[in-house]
Amino acid sequence: MSFNRLSSSEASPSKKRKPASNAQGSSSSHSSALPHSSSSSSSSPSTSSALPFRVLPANPLENSFARAREIADTKRRRSAPKDSHSHSHSQSHSSHASSHPSDMSIDSHPNYFSAAAGLGASSTRPALGRPGSRASDVGLSGSSTSGPKSSAPPVRRTGVQGKQPVKKLVIKNFTVTPQLPANYEEETWKVLQQAVRAIHNSKPVASSLEELYKTCENLCHQKYGESLYKKLSAECERHVKDVLQTLLENNGAQDDFLEAVHTAWTKHCRQLIMIRSIFLYLDRTYVIQTLGVSSIWELGLELWRRLIMQQDVIRTKVLDGVLELIDRDRSGEAISYPLVTSLLRMLSDIHMYSSAFETPFIQHSRTFYHVEAEQCVHSLTVPEYLRHAQRRLTEETGRFEGYLEKSTRRSLVVTVEGELLERWSDYILQNGFEGVMADHDLPVLKLWYDLLARIGHLDKLSANFALYVKKTGKGLVSDPSRDESLVEELLRFKLRMDEVVNTCFQNSELFLNVLKECFEIFVNTRQNKPAELVAKYLDARLRSGNKEQSVDELETTLDRVLILFRYIQGKDVFEAFYKRDLAKRLLLGKSASFDAEKSMLSKLKVECGSGFTTKLEGMFKDMDISRDVMANFRASKMYSKIGHLDLSVNVLTQGHWPTYAPVEANIPQHISQCQEVFKDFYLSKHKGRRLMWQHSLGHCVVKAIFKAGSKELQLSLFQAIVLLLFNDSGDSALPYKEIKQLTNIETKELNRTLQSLACGKHRVLSKHPKSKDVSETDEFTFNNEFTAPLTRIKINAIQLKETAEENASTNERIFQDRQFQVDAAIVRIMKTRKAISHNQLFSELFDQLKFAIKATDLKKRIESLIDRDYMERDKDDQTLYRYMA
Repeated sequence: MSFNRLSSSEASPSKKRKPASNAQGSSSSHSSALPHSSSSSSSSPSTSSALPFRVLPANPLENSFARAREIADTKRRRSAPKDSHSHSHSQSHSSHASSHPSDMSIDSHPNYFSAAAGLGASSTRPALGRPGSRASDVGLSGSSTSGPKSSAPPVRRTGVQGKQPVKKLVIKNFTVTPQLPANYEEETWKVLQQAVRAIHNSKPVASSLEELYKTCENLCHQKYGESLYKKLSAECERHVKDVLQTLLENNGAQDDFLEAVHTAWTKHCRQLIMIRSIFLYLDRTYVIQTLGVSSIWELGLELWRRLIMQQDVIRTKVLDGVLELIDRDRSGEAISYPLVTSLLRMLSDIHMYSSAFETPFIQHSRTFYHVEAEQCVHSLTVPEYLRHAQRRLTEETGRFEGYLEKSTRRSLVVTVEGELLERWSDYILQNGFEGVMADHDLPVLKLWYDLLARIGHLDKLSANFALYVKKTGKGLVSDPSRDESLVEELLRFKLRMDEVVNTCFQNSELFLNVLKECFEIFVNTRQNKPAELVAKYLDARLRSGNKEQSVDELETTLDRVLILFRYIQGKDVFEAFYKRDLAKRLLLGKSASFDAEKSMLSKLKVECGSGFTTKLEGMFKDMDISRDVMANFRASKMYSKIGHLDLSVNVLTQGHWPTYAPVEANIPQHISQCQEVFKDFYLSKHKGRRLMWQHSLGHCVVKAIFKAGSKELQLSLFQAIVLLLFNDSGDSALPYKEIKQLTNIETKELNRTLQSLACGKHRVLSKHPKSKDVSETDEFTFNNEFTAPLTRIKINAIQLKETAEENASTNERIFQDRQFQVDAAIVRIMKTRKAISHNQLFSELFDQLKFAIKATDLKKRIESLIDRDYMERDKDDQTLYRYMA
């Protein structure tokens, strides 16, 4: 083996080093010294002499020889010019080498042994060669730059001090190439065939794996790879046909047949692995280097697919069995998951999963869930059906982790969603959504949202959500009997809907917009009424005596009410009622907290702008100024003229406060004197102003003495006027007509006043006859038997209550203000357009006006402006209006 390696390495040409030019006669030895491919059990063929690179010796000794050769060549080239004559090869070597052609000879490259001589070998050292050869058999060749061959013996060179001439040793290969036996391929294949059949029959293999692998490798070295591959393919095909015959003869139950296929497939895969380990060299050389040839593993899979699974009988039984097992799994029965997994992996490995299984499986699943959905949707409630659909989707998704390929995931999920959800989405929404919303079943709503989001039907869910919100909201707003609790119910309803959107609908922008639009629609169903009720609700929360909420809770309530306020279109209605109620709270001292009042004012300012709250801010400013005025009045000398009364006056700017109709009344003399004193003081400080007393807003604290003791009564000015009449009457009764004549109070106001004193919770007067209503025939006496646990008693709550006249007057003022706004909007549009059609004018008015208005009211305002010469109709086209400058 080392001989071949040496020959190969020396026969390889080197581009870095040229042979010495004086090595005459060496070319003939080169041609005969090249080794042939050995037929021995060498693991690799000899290195070709055509390699473009230099092959280094593998033996350390040979490596040393090569290095010595290079050193000797270098020294020889340096000393060559100094030699006066050249040496020639010995002719005896050639004749001796040719006389023994059958003997083993060592043919070496001349340079190889030059290196050996350069290491210090002498001419008297025994030469390498045939046993019994003499030293003269080794030809020592010299070199010269010119001259013919010479048979003269080598001459010692004198050009180099103490150096011996270079010796050349020629070594030759066998001249006859060994031949393989005539039946080498057949005998070798028999060994491999026995091993393959033993594997197929599940019997022990006689030879070792190493021997079998070496046998396959030797066949490949001898160019029998193609024949070996064909014989192996035929042997595997014969075995697969035997398996096919066994499966065709299997007439057992379906589960038994599937188990037989599973067992045969498992054994086939295991046998392929063992066979491939024997023929691995064939798989890695011939198969890779040959186009159109499958690997041994792919060959086995192809045989299984072509010979077994493409048989209609077997394929049909396998597919039907697998589909039945999956149906049993869906029905809750226990099945063999490893069996299903193995069969589906088999189909996947032989590339029949998509073509043979996936399409029938999807169609089978569609049929299964089509029937199941038809049954469940009519037998289950909507929440139960939704949970069933979610469970089915979870189960089908879990099958991919069990035995289905991931490529089937999308098509299977779409099939299940289509049959269970998309097909019945409208039906379950119509029959169950309103009930689920009414029950406020958040988990079911969230599940509903998630399921419809999977199929992209959130628009249907939002449409049904809008229908429910509008229907429920209109039911609340349109019922007049709910007016007292309407705002509270709307707040609770809004809170519930917000919880549904945030918790169940993932705070989706779609559902937030739907909720906002629905509230804007149903809140304004009753024109002006919701705005009025919101203002009254705020008045009740901001009024003193409201001990139901803490400061933080009150702030939260204000924020929630402000959300309802945003949905109101008639904000001018809210402003009018809120301003009237705020005026009463401020003037009667009934505000629970000035901080809360100013907080609400700032919220309204942020929401509607500073123009909306200008008058409201003016009211607070008037109260601050009035406190300063009263402080100056009490510090003045004129304050002593009012006697023992404690007078407090609020001076109001007429434009900031609601308009109050003047009410006539006979004020007691000592009270009227006090009013005159303050009037003189104020006019002396502010020239050119005029004071008008609003008796309907006045209130007093009167000390009353009863048998049980004295009490302090908080009364309105009208109540105080009536009670003071009984100081002069003693124990005698005063008829209704006499009280009216003495007080000069308007009839309706007098009735309210007497009813609050004689028929209310605190009856400081006695009415005869007793009844809840006051009539002109009634008589009244002082109730000396009145008792109460508190010392100070509030009876003037009647002032805070709204009368029908006040409500009507407020609405009338709102209508008048709106007329002015409509007129201003029409004039602005006409001044800009100069000429505009009737329909276009109406369209722009509806866009500009912030409140709802009827078309008939707009027509009236247009006619009014035409009469006042602000605009006119075109003479040729009556539907066209023109602006008159």
